[in-house]
Amino acid sequence: MFAKIVILGFALLELSNVLALYFFPGSKQANAVGVFSAWEKSRQFPEIHDFVQYLVYWVAGAKLIFIFLLVGIALFGDLNLQRMSLIALALATLSFYWRLFPLIRKMDQNGQITPRNYSKTLGVMIFSLILLFLIAAFMSL
Repeated sequence: MFAKIVILGFALLELSNVLALYFFPGSKQANAVGVFSAWEKSRQFPEIHDFVQYLVYWVAGAKLIFIFLLVGIALFGDLNLQRMSLIALALATLSFYWRLFPLIRKMDQNGQITPRNYSKTLGVMIFSLILLFLIAAFMSL
C-alpha cells in the first residue's frame, strides 16, 4: 500500500509541474521555468522564445505520458510491478545529477536563477525523492 501511495503522490506532484509548465510557464512555483532569467530574456527574441516554449511544452507532454503510466501501475499493477517501477523511478531520477544538476548549479553560481541557491534546494529535493522511491520499494518486500 505504501508503494501505491508514493507512486500516486509523485504523480500528483508531477501533475502540478505539468499544469505549471502548460499554463504558467513563467511561474517560480511547481518547478516551472520562471526561476531562470533566460526565460524572460528569451521574450526579446520571438524566434528563440518560441523554441524555448516548444521545449517547455515538450517536457510537459513527456511528463504526462509517464504520469498516466504511473497511475496505471499504481491502480492496476501488482505489488511487484509497483516495486520495480519505484526502483526504475529512482534510477531514472538519478540522471538529474549527470547533466541537469551541473548545469543548474552553474547557472545558479552565475546569478541566472532566482532565488539564489535554488540549485541546492532542487538537488536536495531530488535526492529526497530518490530515497523515498527506494524506501517505498524495499518496504514492500
